[in-house]
Amino acid sequence: MDLGKTLIDEDLSKYTTYKVGGKAKVLVFPENKEKLLELLKYIKENNLKYFVMGNGSNLLISSKVFDGVVIKLNKLNNVQIYDNEVYVEAGYPLIKLCMLCADNNLGNLEFASGIPACVGGAICSNAGAYKMEMSDIVESVTVIDKDLNIVTLLKDDLKFAYRDSIFKEDKSYIIISAMLKLEYKDKSEILEIMESRKQRRLESQPLEYPSAGSVFRNPDAAPSGKLIEDAGLKGYTIGGAKVSEKHANFIINYNNATSEDIKKLIDFVRSKVKEKYNIELKSEQELINWE
Repeated sequence: MDLGKTLIDEDLSKYTTYKVGGKAKVLVFPENKEKLLELLKYIKENNLKYFVMGNGSNLLISSKVFDGVVIKLNKLNNVQIYDNEVYVEAGYPLIKLCMLCADNNLGNLEFASGIPACVGGAICSNAGAYKMEMSDIVESVTVIDKDLNIVTLLKDDLKFAYRDSIFKEDKSYIIISAMLKLEYKDKSEILEIMESRKQRRLESQPLEYPSAGSVFRNPDAAPSGKLIEDAGLKGYTIGGAKVSEKHANFIINYNNATSEDIKKLIDFVRSKVKEKYNIELKSEQELINWE
């Protein structure tokens, strides 16, 4: 069965932005959506465990062996621009898409120019920054459903909310592509916004260390970073994982951390904030293979 590049007993730490994670029994990069469908049919017929991985930028995978199939959608990377609408497949890198759209004088994607996700992952978590999020630009999403049908869901079907969507509650959907609607803007204006935000990120985020970005969603009361900092947790470490001294809502792989170090630190920070403020912080990051 030739589905695309297939790796056996592959170390998943190579594919996550935390640079942690155990091995996958099988890692497959399907060549296209037809091969993806073929793979999913095989998985279902043989009752195999699986999960679909985007850019590995919002995941915490345990150190255990994942006894199943990990699917990476990097090869689903076609993009086409029709006036101010963009058709883009799930595996296309979001930052690269920002640059492509800027080159075509298409704006409203500037908010995503520092989000190291692929398009599918960004839609799933309704990724956002600077008071904008993916739901502001998504028109429709084409998915494979639990019965292996290819269906298109319109924006109103997607249950978008803050860092949330239908894809978080129903994991049977696999995003394969999306239609985005952008606005014409001057290229130099778009690039200027992206550059100023890049400088802001460099100054305020620990980009020199492996991390998965913001760990917790911001509750209504105050930004998570402020709550964590005010609880005195900046710089707190467990094993090789550390609460960043630059931005308290980042946990960094400071010194060869394990997945377990990071998870213990996430749980510790959550418990301390709950103890001090009676606020339950919700993680933005998906836990994989912890059961």
